[in-house]
Amino acid sequence: MTRLLDDIDFPADLKKLPQSMLPELSREIREFIISIVSETGGHLASSLGAVELAVALHYVFDAPEDKIVWDVGHQAYAHKILTGRKGRFHTLRQWGGISGFPRPAESVYDAFGAGHSSTSISAALGMAAARDLAGKSYRVAAVIGDGSMTAGLAFEGLNSAGHLKKDIIVILNDNEMSISKNVGALSTFLSRKLTGRLALKLKIEAETFIKSLPVVGDRLLGIAKRAEDSLITLFTPGMLFEGLGFNYVGPIDGHDTDALIMTLGGIGEVKGPVLLHVLTKKGKGYRPAEEAPASFHGVGPFDVKTGKGKKAPEPSYTNVFSSALVEIAEQDSRVVAITAAMPEGTGLDYFARMFPARFFDVGIAEQHALTFAAGLAKEGFLPITAIYSTFLQRAYDQVFHDVCLQDLPMVIAMDRAGIVGQDGATHHGLFDISYLRHLPNLILAAPKDDVELRDLLYSATKYGHATAIRYPRGACRSVDVKGRLKEIPAGTAEVLKEGADVAIIAFGTMVYPALEAAGRLEQAGIRAAVINARFVKPLDEGTILGAASAARFGVVTAEENAVMGGFGSAVAELLCERGMPCPMKMIGVPDEFIEHGGQDELRKRLGLDADGIERVVAEFVLAGRKAVGAAS
Repeated sequence: MTRLLDDIDFPADLKKLPQSMLPELSREIREFIISIVSETGGHLASSLGAVELAVALHYVFDAPEDKIVWDVGHQAYAHKILTGRKGRFHTLRQWGGISGFPRPAESVYDAFGAGHSSTSISAALGMAAARDLAGKSYRVAAVIGDGSMTAGLAFEGLNSAGHLKKDIIVILNDNEMSISKNVGALSTFLSRKLTGRLALKLKIEAETFIKSLPVVGDRLLGIAKRAEDSLITLFTPGMLFEGLGFNYVGPIDGHDTDALIMTLGGIGEVKGPVLLHVLTKKGKGYRPAEEAPASFHGVGPFDVKTGKGKKAPEPSYTNVFSSALVEIAEQDSRVVAITAAMPEGTGLDYFARMFPARFFDVGIAEQHALTFAAGLAKEGFLPITAIYSTFLQRAYDQVFHDVCLQDLPMVIAMDRAGIVGQDGATHHGLFDISYLRHLPNLILAAPKDDVELRDLLYSATKYGHATAIRYPRGACRSVDVKGRLKEIPAGTAEVLKEGADVAIIAFGTMVYPALEAAGRLEQAGIRAAVINARFVKPLDEGTILGAASAARFGVVTAEENAVMGGFGSAVAELLCERGMPCPMKMIGVPDEFIEHGGQDELRKRLGLDADGIERVVAEFVLAGRKAVGAAS
């Protein structure tokens, strides 16, 4: 059976369809997205909710000349399908395939790259300013979810747009959820709305009645329209956006293609900034996603009929962190937990159920999360802020200015540190060592396994300083982690294997691959010591210097972070400061952004596995032996 979608590759093909066929096309796009994502995994619920919106935008606008800026990109799968990537959609988030996020290098239709939220309004406003400076006339639209509106950057963009008065359209895709259920006063405000269908019906009936009145009909209609504007402003979020200098339109049904096309066509001619408020349902058209949108935000492969994952869930570092934190909180009433809109993703949903009064979800506001935590710490509480490594980058100044400068004791739990996988360059946590280790009053650690994660988390509550703990995404080594929590003194490493030829000093996820590599090297006649550093700040100077002096051919460091400014750099600085002439090689991530792909595949390509470590160490020792031979 021929589908409408079969003949749609680009927006020009879409525009050839009668408007009456667009609902059927939207249904087919949903089926296509579900069929592919069930095999590849991806961000499902958000994209299902924005299908009609993507169809309407490309039906009305003339991209890529007109600029459509998608915030984050979780909503943009239908956009990708309609802009030349349908044939490659099965490669979604796979190595060498298409990205799960908007990416200008991938398509001219992706007006701006995005992986972190709340950037769309500022970027679109910059494009509108560039348009006017260049004397051009293309339209610019930013599509942003209501969850992303909780971030300060979104309001900075709105404020500037209202001031500059540029012709720009901001489309607020309101599904009452970001990843988890939205929180905060703004979310409550946005939820106080009239349905688009009801408002439109009342408006039409009122206008029909007023027009029928003899003599005064036209005059009364003008008065009524002004009253209507006041009423909408009073009972909808229009009051907020009108106050920021926007013309507010909506709310309208985001699944009504006709209404979307009519409205987009009209506001495209309005001068100045316009905010179109669109109501959608996350997971639309797929019952399991509609019923559990948070669970279907980011999914692995799943069975379409049941909605259940194809792989049995494995114990993860996030699970271990979650359980350990609850255990610690049961012993220490000072412990509170903070998340920036990611209770499920960080495992804090369990803490929230156990200690609801001690749990705080601040929305997509990483900067606020850290300063909020600092305020709690200043008053004697012990905040644990769980945040993905890549998102902590957005709160760097708060870590410096509000936490470290005041030497406030707290814990920053950095989930998803290192290679993350299919989400790609915007989500890999490959820079946190480099951007944190130079800050005074901060302890920075990484466990070699889940047992050590429990102990480091417990220990961090005892140190009396801000402590950042990085741990990876994915399955952990142990099936059942129990036992008494043990305190690990700050700045203490452990020697896991002795060896006289070379010292492999490994950090975090690289410890076990280093041990495996050392075992193989021993069979080849290379005796390698292996040290689990545990801390990059403070370093265990005694253990590292001792290993370096004992190693005949030098030191190799291994880390799942950018080499530039990372753990290896810290070891090199130590050796230099102590005046120890020691050959050294650093294994880590090169000075480039890493593409999307499976975690194991990416680690292998980067040499961040046992094979890679074995190869580098063998070459390092071989070069050392040649140098010794040449000298003798």
